[in-house]
Amino acid sequence: MHKPLSALLALLCALPLAAQDRADVEQLQKFARVYRYLTELYVDDEDMAPVVEGAIAGMLERLDPHSAYLTAEEMRSVRESIDGEFSGIGVEFNVLRDTIIVVNTVAGGPAERAGMRANDRIVRIDTTEAVGFTRADVPKHLRGKTGTKVALEVVRHGVPERLRFTLVRDRIPLNTVDAAYRVSDSVGYIKVNRFGQTTMAEFGEAYRKLGRPGALILDLQGNGGGLLDQAIGMAGFFLPRGAVVVSTEGRAVPPTDFETQSPGEDTAGRLVVLIDEASASASEIVAGAVQDWDRGIVVGRPSFGKGLVQRQIGLPDGSAVRLTVARYHTPSGRVIQRPYEKGNRREYYLDHLRRYDDRTRDSLDAGAPAYRTLRTGRTVYGGGGIRPDVVVAPDTAGYSDYYARLIRQGVVADFVNDWLDRARDSLSRRYADFEAFDAGFVPSDSLLGRLTAEGERRGVAFDAAGFAASAPVVRIQLKALAAQRMFGPAAYFRVVNPSLNAAYIRATEILADWRRRGEPLLEGKN
Repeated sequence: MHKPLSALLALLCALPLAAQDRADVEQLQKFARVYRYLTELYVDDEDMAPVVEGAIAGMLERLDPHSAYLTAEEMRSVRESIDGEFSGIGVEFNVLRDTIIVVNTVAGGPAERAGMRANDRIVRIDTTEAVGFTRADVPKHLRGKTGTKVALEVVRHGVPERLRFTLVRDRIPLNTVDAAYRVSDSVGYIKVNRFGQTTMAEFGEAYRKLGRPGALILDLQGNGGGLLDQAIGMAGFFLPRGAVVVSTEGRAVPPTDFETQSPGEDTAGRLVVLIDEASASASEIVAGAVQDWDRGIVVGRPSFGKGLVQRQIGLPDGSAVRLTVARYHTPSGRVIQRPYEKGNRREYYLDHLRRYDDRTRDSLDAGAPAYRTLRTGRTVYGGGGIRPDVVVAPDTAGYSDYYARLIRQGVVADFVNDWLDRARDSLSRRYADFEAFDAGFVPSDSLLGRLTAEGERRGVAFDAAGFAASAPVVRIQLKALAAQRMFGPAAYFRVVNPSLNAAYIRATEILADWRRRGEPLLEGKN
């Protein structure tokens, strides 16, 4: 029997016997018969693996928007993302004009230990010329088993000959905490990009390095979710022992309450959680629990509304299916999942975009069921997703079509790399650390002129009005990208947040106002 078909049969046979009634068996026999006809009668000799994979994906697409089929290759990427590490040389890279550019090296990784630097161009990997590689090609050559060797040839600006490195691959962490820093003496900021296996270990370490601040901004904007246990752990960090974080219910699974198992490490400090339309699943669980227990204020834009519980079932060839088995409810009883029509995924995602055409709270709350929070009895709304306590519309001032074209065509990213190739050493001599760079560096008019000239050379016609509107944002982005490449990922957010992140700015205002007044962060019933 062909492997793809045997994988499908193994999955179906693993279902409870009660589900395999006559109609189910007949449908399975129909599928097997069509498969046999294809292999025996079809005009061409076809590889049946992609045919069967397409059939499985097609079945799941007729269900809810989040049941899915994952190929064996996709599963490897998923495992790396969830496990929080992979084996490689420890570089963050980009591919610009067919060349692999080292954006940053991982602290303590093989590349850094060997002396590789940001902006190095990798032109050969072992015996293979690397010029012309796509982004998908690079991991296949740089990653491998821990302890194996890889030989690289590198071009570095200012060095006439190729540099040669022989690196020993090692375990490389995939961090889920992007940034953690002090906003002020009493306020800390932590940005979490997803919920992986190491999230709570990273988060706890970051929080303690901040000196256990009296107030915290937890940034979950753009966080698409991840592991349930890590979300429960994060909510439990701020809640007392025994507090319900989330509940699940489904046809084939019993209703279950997930409670915090230990006293929270920070149950009294002021807390603001930032969310937006890309915050989903585990992020919504955390934000919903904080909101329902009146533990803090949620600021930003309404979240995505992904509240379906998937069970991942592995297949013999390394692929897997994710089947929706239950729905998530917040502690007050709100359903996190927004409405959907089975089999109509396109409309589901289009509806998500339409929800934010009018970004006022009233447009989303109209007709939505009302709930009460568990401590103060404040009104919160169901109907899918988490509605912030303070809605902050995105600040679109400074974003023009001209600037968008520069971004989409890669002009800004390429320009920053080329510019830093030449300017990094002089900038490093002038600015010994991020604080000096942040206080002293402002991209000049001349630098912006060189950017627009590069845009014209790359086919982006100069637009005077668009440039005038976007120049302030361009200066901030150039500074932030330079800071990221010189001082690490957190430096990017330290530049961008106070200037361009509207939800972050509002959060700092809320915390400053609370401190000035000495009043509770949350009011009573409304």
